Amino acid sequence: MISVDTATLAARLRALPDHPRVVVSGNHCVPWELVRLLDEQVESYTLHLLNAPPGIPERDGVVAETCFVGAGQRRHPDLRYIPSRLSLVPVLFREALPVDVVLLHCAPPRDGMVSLGIEVNVLPAAIEACRARGGLVIGQVNDQMPFTYGDALVPVDHLDLVLEAGSRLPSPPDGIPLGEDALAIGEQVAAMVPDGATLQMGIGAVPDAALAALTGHRGLRLWTEMFSDGVLDLDAAGALDAEHPLTTSFLFGSPELYAWLDGNRRVHLQRTERTNDPGLIAQQRLMTSINTALEVDLFGQANASRINARIHSGIGGQTDFIVGALHSPGGQAIMALRSWHPKADVSTIVPLLDEPVTSFQASAIVTEQGVAPLFGRSEREQAANLIEAAAHPRVRDELWEEAHHLGLA
Repeated sequence: MISVDTATLAARLRALPDHPRVVVSGNHCVPWELVRLLDEQVESYTLHLLNAPPGIPERDGVVAETCFVGAGQRRHPDLRYIPSRLSLVPVLFREALPVDVVLLHCAPPRDGMVSLGIEVNVLPAAIEACRARGGLVIGQVNDQMPFTYGDALVPVDHLDLVLEAGSRLPSPPDGIPLGEDALAIGEQVAAMVPDGATLQMGIGAVPDAALAALTGHRGLRLWTEMFSDGVLDLDAAGALDAEHPLTTSFLFGSPELYAWLDGNRRVHLQRTERTNDPGLIAQQRLMTSINTALEVDLFGQANASRINARIHSGIGGQTDFIVGALHSPGGQAIMALRSWHPKADVSTIVPLLDEPVTSFQASAIVTEQGVAPLFGRSEREQAANLIEAAAHPRVRDELWEEAHHLGLA
């Protein structure tokens, strides 16, 4: 690992091969100073990162490549979306998507290791693929990045160059209320979760509300793709199994969460191949996955990734966790969403999806209207449960009419 200034790093970037593929820490962990230098010095390149926030380069010559589209990529003029379950993205780096450069956002080294901090995800696989090709691994060392453990640890000699550039990590805005619908869904989800369950939560207000309703539980464990401040509340309430590690792949939250993470060996940051491996998920005690969707149809199929055929997010880890949870003894896969989409002013329970399916065969669909059990029911029973228990009353008659046409009633 060699510490360099911006001028030296700029010269190394200018020497890269034509149109390199550059894998970057994604989500809320983008090393912005490295991305800025890359864009200034390299005329043409492919920028690969997961769930990119606003701010990534959008000029000619920059391909925005991803397996999970973020807000900063949805309207990119040269978006290259590659459908993949998150657990399989590392396989792509070894075969279909060779890696030339990796840009990391790291905590300062301790005992010969840097830490990837709040974003592990697919980065260890990217580093390995890049080094196997003789590529360049560069770290932005930030003294405000929490030092985390597990697969977050990277030997300092695996980084070719580092640039010291401190900056405050992003956090969600304060004080946004969850809303009555989300709170009602959270209460119903919490009632389905037994004490001692292992939790996976997706991203959004509904999973956050479910966490908030679980503070009265005991012995809960965590095996999830990501978590945020709700876990701090569970810990403070004594709801978590204090003897069991908290396993995740990336994080996003408040400065208080980041301070709690720093040096906290109880939190195990694991690479995606582990956190999202359905076989490992199935081994967790009473594995309970809690995810959300944009819409669900009467066959129990969920669309969580597209709006008007345009990619909005991606497959992500939803399918990995649904499969793993259903194979866990006593496990369940819960799909939680509002029954009515307030912005689009439409029902989220529809007769038949006209978008590509993200996942299917959840244990139950939960809305603020109630719980619709699906797993183990006939297709007609599934449809009836969805209409009567989960759909908004405004559309139930219409859904029954469509169910007859679809042979579901």
